[in-house]
Amino acid sequence: MDAKTISLVQSTFQQVVPIAGTAASLFYTKLFELDPSLRPLFKSDITEQGKKLMQMIGVAVNGLNNLDALVPAVEQLGARHVGYGVQDSHYDTVGTALLWTLNKGLAEDFTPEVEAAWTEVYTLLAGVMKEASKTQVA
Repeated sequence: MDAKTISLVQSTFQQVVPIAGTAASLFYTKLFELDPSLRPLFKSDITEQGKKLMQMIGVAVNGLNNLDALVPAVEQLGARHVGYGVQDSHYDTVGTALLWTLNKGLAEDFTPEVEAAWTEVYTLLAGVMKEASKTQVA
Protein backbone atom coordinates (compact mmCIF):
# COMPACT_ATOMS: atom_id res chain seq x y z
CA MET A 1 0.00 0.00 0.00
CA ASP A 2 1.49 3.28 -1.05
CA ALA A 3 1.50 6.68 0.67
CA LYS A 4 -1.12 8.09 -1.71
CA THR A 5 -3.59 5.33 -0.86
CA ILE A 6 -3.05 5.92 2.84
CA SER A 7 -3.43 9.67 2.42
CA LEU A 8 -6.67 9.33 0.44
CA VAL A 9 -8.21 7.00 3.02
CA GLN A 10 -7.11 9.12 5.96
CA SER A 11 -8.24 12.42 4.46
CA THR A 12 -11.63 11.13 3.36
CA PHE A 13 -12.22 9.46 6.71
CA GLN A 14 -11.72 12.88 8.31
CA GLN A 15 -14.72 14.01 6.26
CA VAL A 16 -16.76 11.12 7.68
CA VAL A 17 -15.88 11.80 11.34
CA PRO A 18 -18.32 14.74 11.72
CA ILE A 19 -21.16 12.55 10.42
CA ALA A 20 -20.05 9.35 12.18
CA GLY A 21 -23.46 8.61 13.72
CA THR A 22 -25.23 9.02 10.40
CA ALA A 23 -22.55 7.00 8.60
CA ALA A 24 -22.88 4.15 11.10
CA SER A 25 -26.66 4.16 10.73
CA LEU A 26 -26.38 4.12 6.92
CA PHE A 27 -23.84 1.30 7.14
CA TYR A 28 -25.97 -0.99 9.30
CA THR A 29 -29.13 -0.24 7.34
CA LYS A 30 -27.35 -1.22 4.13
CA LEU A 31 -25.64 -4.23 5.73
CA PHE A 32 -28.96 -5.70 6.93
CA GLU A 33 -30.59 -4.87 3.60
CA LEU A 34 -27.84 -6.80 1.79
CA ASP A 35 -28.01 -9.75 4.20
CA PRO A 36 -30.82 -9.78 6.79
CA SER A 37 -29.36 -12.96 8.32
CA LEU A 38 -26.56 -10.82 9.80
CA ARG A 39 -28.91 -8.88 12.10
CA PRO A 40 -28.95 -11.55 14.86
CA LEU A 41 -25.13 -11.38 15.10
CA PHE A 42 -25.50 -7.92 16.66
CA LYS A 43 -26.73 -8.47 20.20
CA SER A 44 -26.10 -4.99 21.61
CA ASP A 45 -27.79 -1.69 20.86
CA ILE A 46 -27.06 -0.87 17.23
CA THR A 47 -26.36 2.79 18.01
CA GLU A 48 -23.67 1.75 20.49
CA GLN A 49 -22.38 -0.79 17.99
CA GLY A 50 -22.17 2.02 15.43
CA LYS A 51 -20.03 4.08 17.77
CA LYS A 52 -17.69 1.10 18.24
CA LEU A 53 -17.56 0.57 14.48
CA MET A 54 -16.60 4.16 13.79
CA GLN A 55 -13.97 4.10 16.55
CA MET A 56 -12.51 0.87 15.17
CA ILE A 57 -12.40 2.25 11.63
CA GLY A 58 -10.72 5.38 13.00
CA VAL A 59 -8.04 3.34 14.77
CA ALA A 60 -7.42 1.31 11.63
CA VAL A 61 -7.31 4.33 9.33
CA ASN A 62 -4.97 6.21 11.67
CA GLY A 63 -2.78 3.12 11.98
CA LEU A 64 -2.20 2.69 8.26
CA ASN A 65 1.15 4.48 8.55
CA ASN A 66 2.38 1.74 10.88
CA LEU A 67 1.11 -1.61 9.64
CA ASP A 68 3.53 -3.49 11.90
CA ALA A 69 1.61 -2.17 14.90
CA LEU A 70 -1.84 -2.29 13.27
CA VAL A 71 -1.80 -5.87 11.95
CA PRO A 72 -1.63 -7.61 15.36
CA ALA A 73 -4.63 -5.58 16.58
CA VAL A 74 -6.56 -6.45 13.42
CA GLU A 75 -5.63 -10.12 13.88
CA GLN A 76 -7.04 -10.03 17.41
CA LEU A 77 -10.21 -8.43 16.07
CA GLY A 78 -10.54 -11.16 13.45
CA ALA A 79 -10.05 -13.88 16.06
CA ARG A 80 -12.74 -12.30 18.29
CA HIS A 81 -15.17 -12.13 15.37
CA VAL A 82 -15.16 -15.94 15.15
CA GLY A 83 -16.93 -15.99 18.50
CA TYR A 84 -19.56 -13.61 17.17
CA GLY A 85 -20.42 -16.02 14.35
CA VAL A 86 -18.72 -14.08 11.55
CA GLN A 87 -17.94 -16.14 8.45
CA ASP A 88 -15.57 -15.33 5.58
CA SER A 89 -18.45 -14.48 3.23
CA HIS A 90 -19.65 -11.79 5.63
CA TYR A 91 -16.53 -9.74 4.94
CA ASP A 92 -17.61 -9.24 1.32
CA THR A 93 -21.02 -7.99 2.45
CA VAL A 94 -19.42 -5.66 4.99
CA GLY A 95 -17.08 -4.33 2.31
CA THR A 96 -20.00 -3.63 -0.02
CA ALA A 97 -21.90 -1.84 2.77
CA LEU A 98 -18.81 0.15 3.74
CA LEU A 99 -18.15 1.38 0.19
CA TRP A 100 -21.84 2.21 -0.29
CA THR A 101 -21.80 4.19 2.98
CA LEU A 102 -18.65 6.07 1.97
CA ASN A 103 -20.23 6.87 -1.38
CA LYS A 104 -23.30 8.33 0.34
CA GLY A 105 -21.31 10.19 3.01
CA LEU A 106 -18.60 11.61 0.78
CA ALA A 107 -20.87 12.30 -2.20
CA GLU A 108 -18.84 13.97 -5.00
CA ASP A 109 -15.62 13.40 -3.03
CA PHE A 110 -16.09 9.63 -3.45
CA THR A 111 -14.10 9.52 -6.66
CA PRO A 112 -12.98 6.32 -8.40
CA GLU A 113 -9.52 6.93 -6.93
CA VAL A 114 -10.94 7.19 -3.39
CA GLU A 115 -13.04 4.08 -3.95
CA ALA A 116 -9.95 2.17 -5.14
CA ALA A 117 -7.96 3.32 -2.10
CA TRP A 118 -10.67 2.27 0.36
CA THR A 119 -11.11 -1.03 -1.48
CA GLU A 120 -7.39 -1.74 -1.21
CA VAL A 121 -7.30 -0.93 2.50
CA TYR A 122 -10.46 -2.88 3.30
CA THR A 123 -9.31 -5.90 1.27
CA LEU A 124 -5.99 -5.93 3.11
CA LEU A 125 -7.48 -5.60 6.59
CA ALA A 126 -10.35 -8.02 5.93
CA GLY A 127 -7.79 -10.52 4.64
CA VAL A 128 -5.82 -10.21 7.87
CA MET A 129 -9.01 -10.76 9.88
CA LYS A 130 -10.01 -13.80 7.81
CA GLU A 131 -6.57 -15.37 8.20
CA ALA A 132 -6.68 -14.80 11.96
CA SER A 133 -10.12 -16.40 12.13
CA LYS A 134 -8.76 -19.53 10.46
CA THR A 135 -6.08 -19.95 13.11
CA GLN A 136 -8.73 -19.40 15.78
CA VAL A 137 -10.86 -22.26 14.42
CA ALA A 138 -7.97 -24.66 13.86
